Amino acid sequence: MSTVKPKHIGRNISRIRELRDMKQEALAIAIGTNQQSISIIEGSESVDEEKLNKIALALGVTPEAIKNFSEDAVFNIIGNTYNDDSSSIKNYNCTFNPLDKLLEAIEKNEKLYERLIQIEREKASYLEKLLDKK
Repeated sequence: MSTVKPKHIGRNISRIRELRDMKQEALAIAIGTNQQSISIIEGSESVDEEKLNKIALALGVTPEAIKNFSEDAVFNIIGNTYNDDSSSIKNYNCTFNPLDKLLEAIEKNEKLYERLIQIEREKASYLEKLLDKK
């Protein structure tokens, strides 16, 4: 019979902190303690609720996210809440209406088809004149 292993809250905090690319010193400053305390917390299986709430706030996640840590859940949370303006990749909003561009393309195609039909009519008329001369 296997027993369910309790969640290691300190390890979860450490992993989330690493995913946030945050050093222990930065987390310590954010919650008003020192780096050694963060190291001790990350080595602990449990953390008191008050500290957990402060740490969660500093990491930008909920205390529940730390308690119920899973790689997928944290990537989802970070992907939806993390804003790093130093990145060279920016997601600018679309500055035009795609439907307008589609309508423009359709109108251009219609003009091209009309021009092709006109050319074919001219060609047919020219060939008829050639045949009438013979």
